[in-house]
Amino acid sequence: MIKLTGQQMTGRKAWGTGICWMVISAALGAQTADPLTAIVRTRFDRIRADLEEAADLMPAEKYSFRLTDGQRTFGEWIGHAVSGNYSYCSDMRAQKPPAAAGQVRHLKAKAELSQALEESFLYCAEAMKDMTDQRALTAGAGGGAPVRGMVNLVSSQNEHYGNMVGYLRANNLVPPSTARAQRQKK
Repeated sequence: MIKLTGQQMTGRKAWGTGICWMVISAALGAQTADPLTAIVRTRFDRIRADLEEAADLMPAEKYSFRLTDGQRTFGEWIGHAVSGNYSYCSDMRAQKPPAAAGQVRHLKAKAELSQALEESFLYCAEAMKDMTDQRALTAGAGGGAPVRGMVNLVSSQNEHYGNMVGYLRANNLVPPSTARAQRQKK
C-alpha cells in the first residue's frame, strides 16, 4: 500500500476538485452561453418567489410578531430584504440606490411592505435582465464587478428567508418552499 503525505493528499484533492469544476463548467457551458448568470438567475427567481409568497402568507396582524425579544419583527425582516435588494442591485448597476430605498424604514403595514418587496425585486430583475457572464465579471468605474452584488443578493436573501421560515412555522404556517416541495411529491 502506498502512503501519501499530507502535501500529496492536498495536491490530489485540489486536482480532483479542479477536475470536478471543469466537468461541471463544461456541462453547464454546453447548456448555455452564460452559465454563471444562468445559475444566479435561477437562484434569484426561486428566492424571489419564496420571499414574495412568505410576505403574502403571513397575516397582516402578524407583521409585528417577534420570535423573541431583541429580534426583528416579521415586517422588519421584509423591510430588511427590500433594503438588501436595492443595495445589492444598485451595486450590479453601478448606481446609487433609488429614492425608494430610503423610505423602507418608514413602512410598517403588510400592504406597503409587500408592495415595496415586489418593487425591489422588479428593480433587481431589471438589473439582471441583460447581464452576461462577461459583464458580471468586468469591474466597473467603482472597481467592483456586478458578480459581487449578484452573489450577495441570492446568498443574503436566502439567509433572510431562512429566518422568516421560523416566524412562519411559529405561527403554524407552512413556508412556501416547503409547500412547493410537498406539492411536487404528489
